[in-house]
Order: sequence, then C-alpha cells, then structure tokens
Amino acid sequence: MRTAIVSDLHLGTTSDADVASRPAVRERLLDALADADRVVLLGDVLELRERRVGEALELARPFLAALGEATAGKQVTIVPGNHDYELIAGALDHARLDGRPSLPVAATFDTSHGDLSRRVADLMPRTEVTLGYPGVWLREDVYATHGHYLDLHLSVPRVECVLASAIARFAASIDHGARPTPDFYEAALSPIYAFGYSLVQGAEGRAVTRGGNLTRAVWDRSGRRSPSGLALGLAIPTAVTVLNSLGLGPFRGDVSALELRRAGLRAMAAVVAALGIDAEHVVFGHTHRSGPLPGEAEGWWLPGDTQLTNTGSWLFEEVFVRGSGPSNPYWPGRIAWLEDQEPPRLAGVLDDLDVANLLRTRRTP
Repeated sequence: MRTAIVSDLHLGTTSDADVASRPAVRERLLDALADADRVVLLGDVLELRERRVGEALELARPFLAALGEATAGKQVTIVPGNHDYELIAGALDHARLDGRPSLPVAATFDTSHGDLSRRVADLMPRTEVTLGYPGVWLREDVYATHGHYLDLHLSVPRVECVLASAIARFAASIDHGARPTPDFYEAALSPIYAFGYSLVQGAEGRAVTRGGNLTRAVWDRSGRRSPSGLALGLAIPTAVTVLNSLGLGPFRGDVSALELRRAGLRAMAAVVAALGIDAEHVVFGHTHRSGPLPGEAEGWWLPGDTQLTNTGSWLFEEVFVRGSGPSNPYWPGRIAWLEDQEPPRLAGVLDDLDVANLLRTRRTP
C-alpha cells in the first residue's frame, strides 16, 4: 500500500498563509496524491484557533471536497492535532461514555461520533474516512502522530508549553504515580485546546493566536542586531530563570534556529520514549520544520535505531523562510511517502513555485 502523509494544512488561517487553499496549489497536491492508495492528514487540517468552526469549515470546503473526489474508493485517515482538536473531542467523549479504558498510543474512531468530524467526512462521501488518535500504525514498523504531545517536553518557552507545564504539575499532584501516558498528555494539553476553541467561538479570533504570533515575533527580533533584538537577548534568559524557579520547564533561553530544531527533536524523542513506541520510523508534524533533509543527521536518529521524520507544513511563514527557497526546512508543500518496506521519503510539491507571489491570489475558486 502506498501512503501519502500530509500535515499542517491549517486551512482557514487568518494570516492567509495556508497555501493549499489556493486553487493552483490544491491542484498540484491532489495530482500528487493521485498515486496514493491511502492518504493520512497528520493534524492541523483545519485552523480552529483563529476562526469560528462554521467559517473555518466553509473555507476548507473546496479543498476537502476536491480531496474527496481525488480519493474516491480509497482511504483517508485524519489524525487530529492541537489546532483541530475538536475533530477528535466528540469521539473521545463517546468512547469514555462507552466505558473505553485508558487511551492507547494508537486508536481508531468513527467520524460519526463527533459533529465536526461527521461533517468533514460528509464532504468526502465516496471515501472511507476514519479518525486515528493520538497516532496510527501505518506499518508494523511505522508510527505516525501529529506531534503536539512534544509541547510538554519542549525547552523553548512558548506560551502553550508554559501553560502545559503548569497544568501537568497540577495533574501530577493529583496522581503522584502519574507518568507521561496518552491520558497524562491529554490531561495536560486538552484544557488548553478546549479554552482556545471555546474562546474563538465567541471572540475575535486573532486574540487566541497572539501567543503563537508573539513567539514568532520574539524569535524574529532576537536574531537581529538592533536595540529590540539586544533587549530581547537579555530579557529571555531572565524570564526563563523565573519560569524554571517556579518549577516549570526546564526551559532554555536559546531561541536560535539551531536550538529550535534541536529542542523539537529532543521533545519528540521524549514522547517516543515515554509512550514506549517501538517503531523503526516515527512520522510527525506540528513544528512545521521538515526533515531530515539532505546533510542532516543530528537528532533524527534515536536510541534503538528509531528514525524521526517530520512532514513540515503547508503554511508560508516568512519569519522562518526569510526570502529563501525550497532548501529551507520551513518551505511549505512537502509530502511524506511510505511504500513497501522503504523508509518514509519526503517530496516537495511546491519547490518550483513562487509561493510568496501566489499568496496574493484569492483563497477559493
């Protein structure tokens, strides 16, 4: 079975950076997926932290309907992430009401057990659509998950990571024997997702994304030789010292591009170890940094010979791309292909496209 894995489409983002919403990109992606027997949407398909759910789904409708046509008679597996957690929330509640025991590292859920997931599946009526959460086994040696659990281990002091660390401390104080299991990660992270989703339904959406935008602004300015960059260079270590003294973290004051990569890989390695995922390959997204790219090795291979593969994203984020091209690991438009007994292989769909210029066109047909 030939499987195509696509992560972090973020359809409906208020920044208009969701490139797959442009007809030209959508056509390219669907043409590439035509050769797949199975498509895995590995989290953050919908942007539910910036728009009300009805509006986000309407903006995603052209893509999802076209995907349904392209995958008619095939399988689409959706593995929800932190920005579209509502896709799995209803199914998780349904399972709990049915007395399902603790959440395993990989479980399959019926899309009919949640209103939003059912409506998404309805847009692909001729496709077999299922939910997998928190991950799925694509082969006996390949595990795939969105990767948002890594926020509990990330040493970069992002707002969401600080909140997760604080909630995790509270959860651990309730159960002194608690260790990182899927249920423990859910206890630490799902309150943040529920808050963000609920706030957007009754408030101006950008308010919820300011924390993430703040992180990107800090990263951007901290690397500049300017008064603001120098000031941030002094402020970040101070803030980190305070957070660590409160028992949060441990966080680090280094927010360089190199440390962002290392921190993400260390955190994902911690998730793999904590959950006991015995796989030769673990595929994830979430950090928007694809890899390993040619010439990269550090951090991608874990003890026990497990290899990490990150699918990247379909967002054009200028703060990370900085005018560069497809060689940049944050360049959008990559698919992870899985076939036979071969390792996951990354392929760029937009490597010859002027993405920045494309974003000036309309989202929908």
